[in-house]
Amino acid sequence: MNSGGTTGSAGQGTQGGYFPPDWEMTSLGELFTEFRGGAPLKPSDFTASGVKVLPKGGVGRTGWLQVKDGDFQYCSRRYAAEHRGNQVDQTYTIVVLRDLVPSGPSIGLVVQIRAEDTYVLAQGVYGFKVNHVLDTRFLVHLSNTNWYRKLMNSIMVGSTQVHVTNTAFKLVRIPVPSKAEQSAIASALSDADALIEALEQLIAKKRHVKKGAMQELLSPKDGWVEKTLQNTATLKARIGWQGLTTAEYLDTGDYYLVTGTDFKDGYIDWDNCPCVEELRYKQDRNIQLRLHDVLVTKDGTIGKVAMVNCLDKPATLNSGVFVIRPIEGAFHPDFFYYLLCSNVFSEFLAQLSAGSTINHLYQKDFVTFKYKTPRTIEEQVTIAAIFSDMDAEISALKAKLFKARQIKQGMMHNLLTGRTRMI
Repeated sequence: MNSGGTTGSAGQGTQGGYFPPDWEMTSLGELFTEFRGGAPLKPSDFTASGVKVLPKGGVGRTGWLQVKDGDFQYCSRRYAAEHRGNQVDQTYTIVVLRDLVPSGPSIGLVVQIRAEDTYVLAQGVYGFKVNHVLDTRFLVHLSNTNWYRKLMNSIMVGSTQVHVTNTAFKLVRIPVPSKAEQSAIASALSDADALIEALEQLIAKKRHVKKGAMQELLSPKDGWVEKTLQNTATLKARIGWQGLTTAEYLDTGDYYLVTGTDFKDGYIDWDNCPCVEELRYKQDRNIQLRLHDVLVTKDGTIGKVAMVNCLDKPATLNSGVFVIRPIEGAFHPDFFYYLLCSNVFSEFLAQLSAGSTINHLYQKDFVTFKYKTPRTIEEQVTIAAIFSDMDAEISALKAKLFKARQIKQGMMHNLLTGRTRMI
């Protein structure tokens, strides 16, 4: 790889930036050999089975069509046969040119199809084939760049349901390196995508294993003791009239202010947690957080659980969150935290709602929560340690995933602008 690529004003400019002079600016329409749009599907045209309808929701930034089997809609085979001009298969590349979101986040995104299947295009979704000049994978990656996204936004029309016209899309000019360089760039970025996808799948697998372990290890065994929250824990929360307004949230400071929106994957997202003045922190000692405190949201999205596993500076709670602490060693807080993350607690919340939507978890109801624990603290600690090790492994994988995504973004910035040349 030659890192001394063409940069800056030495290249040719577009609305999105500068590209090497040997990259030919070509309109998309010149690169298409076929272009077909969505079928005029009405609600009555959808059926319980038949031919899959390819929706806008399946097109994202992953580069591949992604729709869960249960999320597909269908039309009849007869309807599909009558609209063959709106059908696509694996040989087509897909682009979205209509979006219900005013900012148009999916407009212009390009994906390929992995599955060997036939689809009827939904309205606003288009399929196309390209000539020998273009490597489709290069266009897929290009559609995710910042300059391309800005270009799509600049040609969108409409307000509520924004779209890009077929004509405008085909007139878009993109930088086209030689076919060999396109393929080299696409292969490098696809390798980065493969690593990211592998890490995502591994994280999903580890989470599934943890879920199974929780089901097994937290199911009551012989000798486990039933307890009631009211008799085994203190529940504290910020008094209603002491609640803070968002105007009191500080970007920096010596004291954290934790709200339910700061819960992330069962822990506190300290990096994005607001701060608060010292006076507000000292207002209530009962809600000044300690290591191993267990937190549960009681307003809005109720029943979200988090544990304080690190605390690099003092923190307090805003309204809407309970802090739970054991009375006289009635349970180990780490074990209780994982118990609340299991279906034992979710089933309790489901019984409280009894088919209705509840938007507040009252203390008088929460204290009736019954649960079972091993008789000894030592056994609780052993079980909690197993889950803690699993969490640590998942966290390490998530850090690798974050790094891989950062590297991919840097590669896109350099390779798709010609700042770094592959050939």
